[in-house]
Amino acid sequence: MKDPKISIQKTELLSDNWYLLNKVTFDYQEENSPVETHTREVYDRGNGAAILLYNPKEKTVILTRQFRLPSYLNGNKSGMMIEVCAGLLDQDNPEQCIIRETEEETGYRISTVQKVFETYMSPGAVTEILYLFVSEYNASMKVTEGGGLDTEQEHIEVMELPFDKAFGMIATGEIKDAKTVMLLQYAKINGLV
Repeated sequence: MKDPKISIQKTELLSDNWYLLNKVTFDYQEENSPVETHTREVYDRGNGAAILLYNPKEKTVILTRQFRLPSYLNGNKSGMMIEVCAGLLDQDNPEQCIIRETEEETGYRISTVQKVFETYMSPGAVTEILYLFVSEYNASMKVTEGGGLDTEQEHIEVMELPFDKAFGMIATGEIKDAKTVMLLQYAKINGLV
């Protein structure tokens, strides 16, 4: 199948309260087919980055735990999610962003990261590309308690867990966050820990 021809006809701003919610009308045409007109709502929150910090010597990883309203509204009774450290790029490149977010959220100061891949997490409705990284850490890199920024109303619990326990939390359903599942699986497949 060849790529379809796409022509954006109209973009209407529905909300810019937190990020941008647009209603997009576009024409879609496959080869030798008539033009179809589609309308979709698209949420644009910018791009982000996430990282799995791992310690191969101690066989541990650093994760975070925080309240996520959308998960609470969709069946997560406490609303708390266990995740890798992550954040929006804002004006930074992905590497700068994740190094900054790592220190803010976890309290670990890292200087180098390894990009493992990038992904669209929910391409049916959200424009975000998420850049995924890994980096080694050790106790000497801990410079603050972490927990996020008060100015951003972040209330983040930092968790250092044995890798096998964290990986097992996927099967038990304690970890349901896609970026975290993907990075823990990456670490397992590539023998990082």
